Amino acid sequence: MADDTKVAFIGLGVMGYPMAGHLAKAGYDVCVYNRTQSKAEAWAKEYGGAKAATPADAAVDTDIVFMCVGNDDDIRSVTYGDTGVLAGMGGGGILVDHTTASAGIARELEDAAEKKGVGFLDAPVSGGQAGAENGALTVMVGGDGETFAAAEPVMKCYGRAVTLMGPAGAGQLTKMANQICIGGVVQGLSEGLNFAVRAGLDGKQVVDVISKGAAQSWQMENRGNTMIDDEFDFGFAVDWMCKDLGIALDEGSRNGALLPLTALVDQFYREVQAMGGGRWDTSSLIRRLTRNKPAG
Repeated sequence: MADDTKVAFIGLGVMGYPMAGHLAKAGYDVCVYNRTQSKAEAWAKEYGGAKAATPADAAVDTDIVFMCVGNDDDIRSVTYGDTGVLAGMGGGGILVDHTTASAGIARELEDAAEKKGVGFLDAPVSGGQAGAENGALTVMVGGDGETFAAAEPVMKCYGRAVTLMGPAGAGQLTKMANQICIGGVVQGLSEGLNFAVRAGLDGKQVVDVISKGAAQSWQMENRGNTMIDDEFDFGFAVDWMCKDLGIALDEGSRNGALLPLTALVDQFYREVQAMGGGRWDTSSLIRRLTRNKPAG
């Protein structure tokens, strides 16, 4: 059970809603804000916490404010101004941003928080909706050690692995590396499964066999069979992956990292968007190869 730490959670999407729920279940005093108020009302009814009319209202008298919104602009919209969380937070609090965003916005927020006497951590997560619901997310954190030590026990309510990666921005940079790796793995898996089916093999048997060897991956074990069944109405959306890969490609341009495969996979995901699959799971890359026909 939690101590008397009071927290706020800003953004109740498919990730934020269950993450905030884990905080409430752990006994923390939680106040939530969501742009669509009906979602905040539903959360408060389900978990018994409080809801606020603005991010600033949610942040008043809190020890830690967590945010999980869409992109850099969304972060700014809930952080700054008279209704933003920094307007409501008192000195000594901690602002934790779980949004997958740029390293630049993380450093910007650290500066803004420091001026208010507030600690800051950028802490993007990996594990998808299932990880959020099961409290088994990987949390990649940027910030100073003292602030991290204060917030880590709270983040462990929904994080299976919570790791400080370096100064502000390091969490976002680690998440970029994560998404770069995932994109390449999903493209390779798509090609391999499509090849197996077109070669006359039983696709699911292929997954069962090769997942026990060097080709094994989380994507294969959790998405291989649904890819073969042409099922994508779940999971991490293509629209979100396009956003994430765009951030990684921009950062690569700045730091000189060559990302040829990432650039190619980004193009492939944009083809899936053009097919109407913006909300499909990222494993839908295989649809480019099967073209609306089940893989087998």
